Amino acid sequence: MKTTPLTSIHESLGAKMAPFAGYLMPISYSGINEEHRRVRESAGMFDVSHMGEFIIEGPGALDLIQWVTTNDASKLTTGKVQYSCLPNENGGIVDDLLVYMLGPDRYMLVVNASNIEKDRNWILSQNKFDATLTDISDDTALLAVQGPKALSILQKLTSVDLEAIPYYNFAIGQFAGFNDIILSNTGYTGAGGFEIYVPNTHAAACWSAIMEAGEAEGILPCGLGARDTLRLEKGFCLYGNDINDNTSPIEAGLGWITRFSKAFVNHEYHRALKENGPAKKLCGFEMTGRGIPRQHYRILAADGTPVGEVTSGTQSPSLNRAIGMGYISAELSHPGQEIMIEIRNQPVAARVVKLPFL
Repeated sequence: MKTTPLTSIHESLGAKMAPFAGYLMPISYSGINEEHRRVRESAGMFDVSHMGEFIIEGPGALDLIQWVTTNDASKLTTGKVQYSCLPNENGGIVDDLLVYMLGPDRYMLVVNASNIEKDRNWILSQNKFDATLTDISDDTALLAVQGPKALSILQKLTSVDLEAIPYYNFAIGQFAGFNDIILSNTGYTGAGGFEIYVPNTHAAACWSAIMEAGEAEGILPCGLGARDTLRLEKGFCLYGNDINDNTSPIEAGLGWITRFSKAFVNHEYHRALKENGPAKKLCGFEMTGRGIPRQHYRILAADGTPVGEVTSGTQSPSLNRAIGMGYISAELSHPGQEIMIEIRNQPVAARVVKLPFL
């Protein structure tokens, strides 16, 4: 079981710890609902140092990224970030990821913790270009400070003008007394905020500095439980739940990151799926009956016929109602469609809704 540079801090704060993606990670501290609401209303900080980071560089770096990802990385300029995914040869997704352009012929890919080795091996297997991959995951910590007050808290610790960094852009500068820190206006909560990439050796000092700077604003340490409920309210996909090796980005509603202006792995399959229309689509739904949907629960048509499966579900702390996502037959995927979720062998009423929920 791997740990992050902040594990001892989490344990000293009384965090509920549990295995996740091969790491011992904090699930919650004061409670998922409280942490969730604090992020929506003020600010919370997550240790997401388990995420993976690869440096891709060399004259063929862009060519490699263009081939292994669905989005068009040629649109990036230095300081910009792009959401994308790695398609496989079977019509599915190896992983979803962020692509950072650090400079000419130099990029950073940020991948999911559970897929670090898988992604690295996949990219290397596709590397027929003049590019090198360096895995810096084990040396890099990542802090996500999220919420409407995140910017004002972090601004106390840096001379970088954070307001001048647009969404899905980043800057590299001084932070909490350390140099060459990546400050990225990205996140997985939909509440605004920044993700901060620091060397492992600086992680504890940066965590403490942020907590001290945010004390007046009521910043809370937050675990992966709140991270999950926050992302679900915004309809963000979670790899292993909503997307996987067998789901196309077209089926998952990720056509906006699937660009056919360039060639990529298995692009012909996805182009045909887009042109002909997928048989199933990832949709959001809300429960109109009593019950909380969970992953793998069956989705039923009004007559009880199985038409899909829940991929993610929870009781939304912000909306105070049960919500979920799942793949549903295309003909039943339009907002307003009445469906049922099979909960403990009983059909419970639900309705397809447009994403995001919040």
